[in-house]
Amino acid sequence: MTQETADIRVVVVDDHQIVREGLASLLGALDGLEVVGTAADGRDAVHVVAETAPDVVVMDIQMPRLDGIEATRMITGRQPDVRVVMLTMNEDDDTVLSAIRAGASGYLLKGSGADEVQTAIRAAASGGMVFGATLAGRVASYFSGARTAEPEPFPQLTDRERDVLRLLAAGRSNDAIAAELYVSSKTVRNAVSAIYAKLHAAGRAEAIIKAREAGYGRD
Repeated sequence: MTQETADIRVVVVDDHQIVREGLASLLGALDGLEVVGTAADGRDAVHVVAETAPDVVVMDIQMPRLDGIEATRMITGRQPDVRVVMLTMNEDDDTVLSAIRAGASGYLLKGSGADEVQTAIRAAASGGMVFGATLAGRVASYFSGARTAEPEPFPQLTDRERDVLRLLAAGRSNDAIAAELYVSSKTVRNAVSAIYAKLHAAGRAEAIIKAREAGYGRD
């Protein structure tokens, strides 16, 4: 059976039950789409995707236990054929680009219409990348400038660890970093420990000095 005639298998991930169930009901009623699972947070999403092997995951970002970006990174790393479309209220550039780097194939705002969401799912399932009209220009600018951009400092760090290090350099506490990145305090503590080890820093002060020397924390 070809992709044109087979239903596109979809998993819906959102921590708000009304949103999750409403979107699953909406998508499941559309011809050519089959909702094969739902999840209430990123950690559950990883398990549900492993069990159901969908074609596309519609993923929220701000969720407890494991946020959508980290869940996307895990899913696309383990199951590269699964496509992820982010559907969120957050449209700041750092979050959009973090989603792209994590492997997302699309990024829509929750104000998008049903037709736009359906189009994004079908495009993602076909191997394309889709971004809402308000985001498309910024994404295009990112890709056009990627070839000439300066290399990212600290290549030994993960994207999450670099995000934590930037906020460390800006003087944020662990609790403030957790709130800003929508992750748990334990996640931040683990990231900080990894940063110290990877940068061979004796502690917070030395890590901040190294970060600021590399240009972090100057904004």
